[in-house]
Amino acid sequence: MSHVAAKMVTGALVALSGFASAQTQQPSAAPKPLPSPATQVLVPQGVYAQIDTRLGQEALRLLSQGTPQQQQAVLERIRAAPERFQPPVFYVLSQTLFKAGLRDEAAFWFYAGQLRARFDANRCADVTARQAVDVMNQSYGAPINRHLFQDLDKAQELIAKVVDWDRRTPHAYDPHWINLHGMQAVQASRDPQLAARLTMESLSLPAAQWPSLAEQTRTKYLQGYQEAISQLKAESKSK
Repeated sequence: MSHVAAKMVTGALVALSGFASAQTQQPSAAPKPLPSPATQVLVPQGVYAQIDTRLGQEALRLLSQGTPQQQQAVLERIRAAPERFQPPVFYVLSQTLFKAGLRDEAAFWFYAGQLRARFDANRCADVTARQAVDVMNQSYGAPINRHLFQDLDKAQELIAKVVDWDRRTPHAYDPHWINLHGMQAVQASRDPQLAARLTMESLSLPAAQWPSLAEQTRTKYLQGYQEAISQLKAESKSK
């Protein structure tokens, strides 16, 4: 991606994000993108207004603003039915758990969110929206990575556990949340004709490809971490 294109995508992420304003206002029925700093909120139009992020918005609000009891209730709901929650919820949950000292569970949910977000990015037709995954990794990943990779054997075991969990756990949420972070969503919010032409199907690659794409994403994810951990182990032995 060119420097100019990267700046355009970053601008789209900022323009479309409503989470920061939602922290001080009553939650809206309109879909909201993942948490990131916001200076302007563009209201989703057309098919983008149909993207269902309501459950995720409520979970994010309580994890960020709720009492310890409310946060615990959200955690229990996620543990009971993780398939219903979009990946940004797992990222924010990992931060909440990490601050509470539950660092191993925080790591699990961070990497679970990362893997699911990668799959959603891979099946998203708007490639500019895929940078949302990088934004979340940069926002939430540093303390988790530092903690987990102090023990490389534990890291290897956890990543394998996450991949197995993802394979066994359905994706029972609206995967189009990630489309709210692409340039096409920005353009549609400003162009009624474009918004009217788009359909929900046009936002993603064909659904028939999703099962194989999910497995490809898992395989590449696991291999990437296995290679990185093996390299770190080799470097550690050579010292």
